[in-house]
Amino acid sequence: MKSFRIAFMAVVASVVMLSLTGCNPNAAGTAAAAADTDSCATGLRIAYVNIDTLLTSYDFWMSLNEDMINKRENITAQLNKEAAALQKEMEQFQSKVDNNAFVSRERAESEYNRIMKKQQDLQAKQERLTNEFAAESAKNDQIIRDSINSFLKVYNADHRYTLILSRIGDNILYADEAMNITQEVVDGLNARYAK
Repeated sequence: MKSFRIAFMAVVASVVMLSLTGCNPNAAGTAAAAADTDSCATGLRIAYVNIDTLLTSYDFWMSLNEDMINKRENITAQLNKEAAALQKEMEQFQSKVDNNAFVSRERAESEYNRIMKKQQDLQAKQERLTNEFAAESAKNDQIIRDSINSFLKVYNADHRYTLILSRIGDNILYADEAMNITQEVVDGLNARYAK
């Protein structure tokens, strides 16, 4: 996600620089050049969306996020329960070893191997569930990103912004609040999600 943000910001900076290089007031010094500068200054329409606010206000994201929190809690509870049962078996095994409760060495080794196999299976299950959870989380992130981008295309057909930036944390050091379209986007996304 961080590399996506860096690449996105690099593209944004390039677009802004390219759009501003066409607006050089030192070129030709005539009234035509001054008029060209004025049209460039007014032709570039920029807005931004505060992503943190958007996500915490977007009903669809909140629903997906709640589902993922519940899923993570269920996975953790399930793994903790199985780990506690395995720990109890290991303690019982150790107690039997300490009290010479096994009839033969082979029986003790067989029980030890069974417990070790259970531990390996539990570790494999934990890894599998962690990977599945991460894949589902990434899929949900992509769904949210696609939903926002799809909405912004429709939204921008009427508003005609040249550039819509995402404000994540402190990536934008200063922005006029008049350029903030976050609430409009949240309202539009939630209205579309409610349908």
